[in-house]
Amino acid sequence: MFRHKGKNRTFIHNLRLATLLSFVAGIVNITGVLAVKTLTTNVTGHFAYFAEELMLNNYSAAITFFIFTIFFLIGAFTSNFLSELVSGKHPDLSHVVPISLEILVLTGVGIFGGKMIAFFMLFAMGIQNSLVTKISQATVRTTHLTGLFTDLGIELSQLFFYKRDEEVKKLKTSIYLRFSIISFFFIGCVLGGFIYREIELKTLLIASFFLFVALFYDYMRLTYYAIKRKKFHH
Repeated sequence: MFRHKGKNRTFIHNLRLATLLSFVAGIVNITGVLAVKTLTTNVTGHFAYFAEELMLNNYSAAITFFIFTIFFLIGAFTSNFLSELVSGKHPDLSHVVPISLEILVLTGVGIFGGKMIAFFMLFAMGIQNSLVTKISQATVRTTHLTGLFTDLGIELSQLFFYKRDEEVKKLKTSIYLRFSIISFFFIGCVLGGFIYREIELKTLLIASFFLFVALFYDYMRLTYYAIKRKKFHH
Protein backbone atom coordinates (compact mmCIF):
# COMPACT_ATOMS: atom_id res chain seq x y z
CA MET A 1 0.00 0.00 0.00
CA PHE A 2 2.93 2.36 0.70
CA ARG A 3 5.70 0.93 -1.47
CA HIS A 4 4.06 0.78 -4.89
CA LYS A 5 4.54 3.89 -6.99
CA GLY A 6 3.88 5.04 -10.55
CA LYS A 7 2.72 2.34 -12.99
CA ASN A 8 3.04 -0.36 -10.32
CA ARG A 9 0.35 1.35 -8.25
CA THR A 10 -3.17 -0.05 -8.61
CA PHE A 11 -6.63 1.00 -7.49
CA ILE A 12 -6.48 -1.56 -4.65
CA HIS A 13 -3.26 0.00 -3.34
CA ASN A 14 -4.89 3.43 -3.32
CA LEU A 15 -8.07 2.07 -1.73
CA ARG A 16 -6.16 0.45 1.14
CA LEU A 17 -4.11 3.60 1.66
CA ALA A 18 -7.19 5.82 1.49
CA THR A 19 -9.41 3.86 3.90
CA LEU A 20 -6.71 3.36 6.52
CA LEU A 21 -5.31 6.89 6.60
CA SER A 22 -8.68 8.66 6.28
CA PHE A 23 -9.83 6.57 9.27
CA VAL A 24 -6.73 7.72 11.20
CA ALA A 25 -7.36 11.33 10.12
CA GLY A 26 -10.95 11.08 11.37
CA ILE A 27 -9.76 9.92 14.79
CA VAL A 28 -7.18 12.72 14.97
CA ASN A 29 -9.74 15.30 13.83
CA ILE A 30 -12.35 14.54 16.49
CA THR A 31 -9.69 14.19 19.20
CA GLY A 32 -8.38 17.66 18.38
CA VAL A 33 -11.88 19.13 18.45
CA LEU A 34 -12.82 17.51 21.77
CA ALA A 35 -9.45 18.06 23.47
CA VAL A 36 -8.55 21.60 22.44
CA LYS A 37 -11.55 22.76 20.33
CA THR A 38 -9.26 22.97 17.28
CA LEU A 39 -9.41 21.43 13.80
CA THR A 40 -6.14 19.57 13.35
CA THR A 41 -6.48 17.86 9.96
CA ASN A 42 -6.58 20.92 7.69
CA VAL A 43 -5.66 24.61 7.70
CA THR A 44 -8.49 26.22 5.71
CA GLY A 45 -10.48 27.33 8.74
CA HIS A 46 -7.43 28.64 10.56
CA PHE A 47 -6.90 31.36 7.97
CA ALA A 48 -10.47 32.56 8.59
CA TYR A 49 -9.89 32.56 12.36
CA PHE A 50 -6.59 34.36 11.84
CA ALA A 51 -8.35 37.12 9.88
CA GLU A 52 -11.14 37.33 12.47
CA GLU A 53 -8.73 37.72 15.39
CA LEU A 54 -6.79 40.39 13.48
CA MET A 55 -10.02 42.31 12.93
CA LEU A 56 -10.79 42.06 16.67
CA ASN A 57 -7.23 43.19 17.54
CA ASN A 58 -6.55 39.87 19.31
CA TYR A 59 -3.04 39.65 17.95
CA SER A 60 -1.80 36.83 20.20
CA ALA A 61 -4.72 34.62 19.09
CA ALA A 62 -4.15 35.63 15.46
CA ILE A 63 -0.49 34.62 15.71
CA THR A 64 -1.52 31.28 17.21
CA PHE A 65 -3.77 30.47 14.25
CA PHE A 66 -1.04 31.52 11.86
CA ILE A 67 1.46 29.23 13.60
CA PHE A 68 -1.06 26.38 13.28
CA THR A 69 -0.77 26.65 9.49
CA ILE A 70 3.02 26.81 9.72
CA PHE A 71 3.16 23.58 11.72
CA PHE A 72 1.07 21.81 9.07
CA LEU A 73 3.44 23.18 6.42
CA ILE A 74 6.51 22.05 8.40
CA GLY A 75 4.96 18.59 8.70
CA ALA A 76 4.44 18.36 4.94
CA PHE A 77 7.99 19.63 4.31
CA THR A 78 9.53 17.22 6.82
CA SER A 79 7.63 14.26 5.40
CA ASN A 80 8.80 14.79 1.84
CA PHE A 81 12.34 15.77 2.89
CA LEU A 82 12.78 12.55 4.87
CA SER A 83 11.18 10.50 2.10
CA GLU A 84 13.55 11.92 -0.52
CA LEU A 85 16.51 11.46 1.82
CA VAL A 86 15.82 7.75 2.25
CA SER A 87 14.62 6.98 -1.29
CA GLY A 88 18.10 7.45 -2.80
CA LYS A 89 19.49 4.32 -1.13
CA HIS A 90 16.31 2.49 -0.07
CA PRO A 91 13.39 3.40 -2.39
CA ASP A 92 11.17 0.64 -0.93
CA LEU A 93 11.53 2.16 2.55
CA SER A 94 11.06 5.86 1.73
CA HIS A 95 7.69 5.88 3.52
CA VAL A 96 8.92 4.25 6.74
CA VAL A 97 10.60 7.28 8.35
CA PRO A 98 7.68 9.75 7.79
CA ILE A 99 5.08 7.24 9.00
CA SER A 100 7.24 6.32 12.00
CA LEU A 101 7.59 10.00 12.86
CA GLU A 102 3.82 10.45 12.65
CA ILE A 103 3.33 7.45 14.97
CA LEU A 104 5.88 8.91 17.39
CA VAL A 105 4.22 12.35 17.44
CA LEU A 106 0.67 11.01 17.90
CA THR A 107 1.82 8.58 20.59
CA GLY A 108 3.70 11.34 22.40
CA VAL A 109 0.67 13.65 22.37
CA GLY A 110 -1.62 10.78 23.43
CA ILE A 111 0.54 9.91 26.44
CA PHE A 112 1.97 13.24 27.56
CA GLY A 113 -0.53 15.85 26.29
CA GLY A 114 0.78 19.34 27.07
CA LYS A 115 0.18 22.85 25.80
CA MET A 116 1.39 22.11 22.27
CA ILE A 117 -1.25 19.46 21.49
CA ALA A 118 -2.82 21.25 18.50
CA PHE A 119 0.56 22.22 17.03
CA PHE A 120 1.90 18.67 17.10
CA MET A 121 -1.33 17.17 15.76
CA LEU A 122 -1.27 19.59 12.82
CA PHE A 123 2.39 18.68 12.27
CA ALA A 124 1.45 14.97 12.20
CA MET A 125 -1.39 15.56 9.73
CA GLY A 126 0.96 17.60 7.54
CA ILE A 127 3.25 14.57 7.46
CA GLN A 128 0.40 12.24 6.54
CA ASN A 129 -1.15 14.45 3.89
CA SER A 130 2.18 15.04 2.17
CA LEU A 131 3.13 11.35 2.16
CA VAL A 132 -0.25 10.17 0.88
CA THR A 133 -0.33 12.81 -1.84
CA LYS A 134 3.13 11.83 -3.05
CA ILE A 135 2.63 8.06 -2.91
CA SER A 136 -0.72 8.15 -4.74
CA GLN A 137 0.38 10.92 -7.16
CA ALA A 138 -2.33 13.22 -5.72
CA THR A 139 -5.07 10.61 -6.30
CA VAL A 140 -5.66 10.21 -2.56
CA ARG A 141 -6.00 12.97 0.03
CA THR A 142 -7.10 11.84 3.46
CA THR A 143 -7.48 15.10 5.39
CA HIS A 144 -9.03 17.50 2.89
CA LEU A 145 -12.76 16.80 2.62
CA THR A 146 -13.52 20.11 0.87
CA GLY A 147 -11.55 19.04 -2.18
CA LEU A 148 -12.98 15.53 -1.98
CA PHE A 149 -16.58 16.73 -1.99
CA THR A 150 -15.78 19.09 -4.87
CA ASP A 151 -14.24 16.28 -6.94
CA LEU A 152 -17.09 13.94 -6.00
CA GLY A 153 -19.69 16.47 -7.11
CA ILE A 154 -17.92 16.94 -10.45
CA GLU A 155 -17.63 13.20 -11.06
CA LEU A 156 -21.23 12.46 -10.10
CA SER A 157 -22.39 15.03 -12.63
CA GLN A 158 -20.14 13.48 -15.29
CA LEU A 159 -22.06 10.20 -14.96
CA PHE A 160 -24.86 11.89 -16.91
CA PHE A 161 -22.56 12.70 -19.84
CA TYR A 162 -19.91 9.97 -20.07
CA LYS A 163 -21.15 7.15 -22.30
CA ARG A 164 -18.12 5.09 -23.32
CA ASP A 165 -17.69 1.96 -21.18
CA GLU A 166 -14.04 2.67 -20.45
CA GLU A 167 -14.77 6.24 -19.31
CA VAL A 168 -17.72 5.17 -17.15
CA LYS A 169 -15.69 2.40 -15.50
CA LYS A 170 -12.83 4.79 -14.69
CA LEU A 171 -15.29 7.37 -13.37
CA LYS A 172 -17.12 4.88 -11.13
CA THR A 173 -13.79 3.65 -9.75
CA SER A 174 -12.81 7.21 -8.82
CA ILE A 175 -16.24 7.88 -7.25
CA TYR A 176 -15.96 4.68 -5.20
CA LEU A 177 -12.52 5.75 -3.95
CA ARG A 178 -13.79 9.17 -2.87
CA PHE A 179 -16.84 7.67 -1.15
CA SER A 180 -14.51 5.29 0.70
CA ILE A 181 -12.29 8.12 1.94
CA ILE A 182 -15.27 10.19 3.11
CA SER A 183 -16.91 7.16 4.77
CA PHE A 184 -13.82 6.07 6.67
CA PHE A 185 -13.06 9.64 7.77
CA PHE A 186 -16.63 9.80 9.12
CA ILE A 187 -16.27 6.40 10.83
CA GLY A 188 -12.97 7.53 12.38
CA CYS A 189 -14.60 10.71 13.69
CA VAL A 190 -17.62 8.94 15.20
CA LEU A 191 -15.69 6.03 16.68
CA GLY A 192 -12.96 8.37 17.93
CA GLY A 193 -15.60 10.52 19.61
CA PHE A 194 -17.01 7.58 21.57
CA ILE A 195 -13.55 6.35 22.52
CA TYR A 196 -12.52 9.86 23.63
CA ARG A 197 -15.29 9.83 26.24
CA GLU A 198 -13.53 6.88 27.89
CA ILE A 199 -9.79 7.51 27.46
CA GLU A 200 -9.56 11.16 26.28
CA LEU A 201 -6.23 12.03 24.60
CA LYS A 202 -5.14 8.39 24.66
CA THR A 203 -7.56 8.00 21.73
CA LEU A 204 -4.58 9.02 19.60
CA LEU A 205 -2.90 5.76 20.59
CA ILE A 206 -5.61 3.98 18.57
CA ALA A 207 -4.60 6.02 15.52
CA SER A 208 -0.93 5.20 16.16
CA PHE A 209 -1.76 1.51 16.49
CA PHE A 210 -3.46 1.40 13.08
CA LEU A 211 -0.52 3.18 11.47
CA PHE A 212 1.89 0.72 13.09
CA VAL A 213 -0.15 -2.27 11.88
CA ALA A 214 -0.14 -0.86 8.33
CA LEU A 215 3.63 -0.33 8.47
CA PHE A 216 4.19 -3.84 9.83
CA TYR A 217 1.88 -5.37 7.20
CA ASP A 218 3.78 -3.58 4.43
CA TYR A 219 7.10 -4.72 5.86
CA MET A 220 5.94 -8.36 6.06
CA ARG A 221 4.81 -8.26 2.43
CA LEU A 222 8.15 -6.78 1.38
CA THR A 223 9.99 -9.54 3.29
CA TYR A 224 7.74 -12.23 1.79
CA TYR A 225 8.37 -11.09 -1.79
CA ALA A 226 12.11 -10.75 -1.13
CA ILE A 227 12.26 -14.37 0.09
CA LYS A 228 10.12 -15.48 -2.84
CA ARG A 229 12.49 -13.78 -5.33
CA LYS A 230 15.51 -15.47 -3.72
CA LYS A 231 13.88 -18.89 -3.99
CA PHE A 232 12.95 -18.22 -7.63
CA HIS A 233 16.54 -17.27 -8.55
CA HIS A 234 17.94 -20.33 -6.79
